Amino acid sequence: MEFFPSPKVFLQIGPFSIAWYAICIMIGGIFGCSVSARELKKNGYSTETIEDLFMGAFICGIIGARLWYCVFYDFNYYFSNPVNLLKIYEGGLAIQGSLVGGALFVGWYCWKHKMNFFRTGDAILPHMLLCQTFGRWGNFMNQEAYGGIVSESFYAGWPSFIAEKMFIDGAYRMPTFFFESVCNLIGWVLIYFVYRKVSKPKRGNLIYAYLMWYGVTRFFIEGLRTDSLMIGSLRMAQLTSLTFIAVGVVGTLGLFRKLFKEKKPVVLFDLDGTLLNTEPAILESYRRLFEKYAPNVEFDREKQLSVIGPPLSKMMKIYFPDQDTDMLVEEYRTINKAIHKDLVFPMKNAKEMLEALKNEGYKLGVVTAKVEDVTRLGLDINEMTHYFDVIIAENHVTKSKPDPEGIFMACKQMGMGHDSLIYVGDSVSDIKAGKNAGAFTIAYMYLEERRQDLLNEKPNRSINDLIEIVELVKEDHSWTHNMM
Repeated sequence: MEFFPSPKVFLQIGPFSIAWYAICIMIGGIFGCSVSARELKKNGYSTETIEDLFMGAFICGIIGARLWYCVFYDFNYYFSNPVNLLKIYEGGLAIQGSLVGGALFVGWYCWKHKMNFFRTGDAILPHMLLCQTFGRWGNFMNQEAYGGIVSESFYAGWPSFIAEKMFIDGAYRMPTFFFESVCNLIGWVLIYFVYRKVSKPKRGNLIYAYLMWYGVTRFFIEGLRTDSLMIGSLRMAQLTSLTFIAVGVVGTLGLFRKLFKEKKPVVLFDLDGTLLNTEPAILESYRRLFEKYAPNVEFDREKQLSVIGPPLSKMMKIYFPDQDTDMLVEEYRTINKAIHKDLVFPMKNAKEMLEALKNEGYKLGVVTAKVEDVTRLGLDINEMTHYFDVIIAENHVTKSKPDPEGIFMACKQMGMGHDSLIYVGDSVSDIKAGKNAGAFTIAYMYLEERRQDLLNEKPNRSINDLIEIVELVKEDHSWTHNMM
């Protein structure tokens, strides 16, 4: 094992070597993928999905980069003897081909898994600029991607290691790798920290911003390079850059939105306190348990508010720690079912709101902490079951809210993705679950005592009447928590 056996090699192990070029690309990939993964997690995607997406995009990106280079560098040499295509160790990758190859995979993956391509691209593509920032230093180590001859005085004030490395074939060369590396970093900062936060871009606009920034950057820097891939007398990278710029401009102007119209959002609801006023039945059920198992404990308003929403087993352990939890849950449900018909009824304007949304073609569902039979009992009694395409109850999931498992399950059963999704609830755990799914969250202010706690969770909207949802869904934006 030998470190730094040559200027281009980081590590040599027998016949195998790890080049500085690979190290730089790997570092860039780690930074870019880390930021992208964080954004995708905010969008509600699992680590497994993100890893599959990145691995496939990486492999297809390498294939695209290699084919792009081989096609435009020397088509006859590589394709007359296809074995030469595999000699990647001899060098020859093109970033624009990598972008095309990676984008094709991401497009296919999004189609297969019902992910929105533009939302996914917004979370990934701007961070390619980070990858490219470090990747260009791999070109520096390989003494490639440089410009024309410059005088020695050009490097006055520059770090000596750059000047020394840019002395190639008996002359100093323009460090175009450095120009592009710096421009890529500036572009990433402007897009991610300024444009994204200040302008509130629409879905897809971060993709277009990347294409325009990188397109302009590469067009002008490519004109300074001496090793361009050519198609006839034209520089291929400049032609591709012009295409990037054109797509970016047209996309930013919103002309693609006419071709790729957003689907209506899926609208999911909590049940208790959102669609059905189950509070009287819940409180009466608990009151009977307190009378029987904790007669000396006052079932005051603070306790009443605490039991509305959370899973039964959790509350039983808190208020009846000396009793068998499973037994208490069953006894509660027996009581609750018996009084359902008399004490459970629709929230104000709930049926009118559901009727309007159903007539407009929205897919509707319920995600609740109640078990299925009690959920359906309440909906059946009040003639509301037919409004819903799916009902996800506590016994369907392994993790209760605020975990988003139930929300994702509902979308999957409807054959829909969750990139255009509204979740409506009346409790803090509802809003947290919606946010964890990356959904557009609506807090229904049914209980005044919960108002401030709900507002502290920063839902996308708060409403006092369910009928407000009918007009709210007509707003023109993306139905996700970050509204992108």
